[in-house]
Amino acid sequence: IPPGTFVMGSPTSEALREDNGTDETQHTVTLTKGFYMGKYAVTQGEYLALMGSNPSWFTPANGYSQDLNRPVEQVSWIDATNYCAHLTQQEQAAGRLPVGWVYRLPTESEREYACRAGTTTAFNFGSAIHGGMANFYDNYEYDASIGDIYVANPTVPMLARTTTVGSYQPNAWGLYDMHGNVWEWCRDWY
Repeated sequence: IPPGTFVMGSPTSEALREDNGTDETQHTVTLTKGFYMGKYAVTQGEYLALMGSNPSWFTPANGYSQDLNRPVEQVSWIDATNYCAHLTQQEQAAGRLPVGWVYRLPTESEREYACRAGTTTAFNFGSAIHGGMANFYDNYEYDASIGDIYVANPTVPMLARTTTVGSYQPNAWGLYDMHGNVWEWCRDWY
């Protein structure tokens, strides 16, 4: 992800924006250094291979089909940072990670910058999210440009489960599932 400057946050005029500390005031952020980010969320298979367990709910044990290419979920922030530390150790030992480099969670600013991929709209694909664009509560669509709140769309079934990583179109920087599928941990507050 190249270094750059972007406007972080959402405008006060955006529908459903709450001024309760979770939606910050728009402000300019400059990231002076580029960084790498996986193009997919960490999968159940990757987590299992490195950590020896799969804490995910969406597994055959809970009535779901076997798909180790679904994102790992049900991990705490500690679990996520431990995964990064173990991955760093593994890759350093194998000589695949340059000296001084580490795997870590992105900061909130890095994550939003990577998600936006140069866009200024509510989503990296525009001002609206509709069923089939991402895995979210997709029977409730949202359009920030018309100031409307969630619009029920009964023709779009809600999946109520994660989907295989990369099931939807990537953003302009080739990153998948930046909107939906799972909540993602960041290195700092959010």
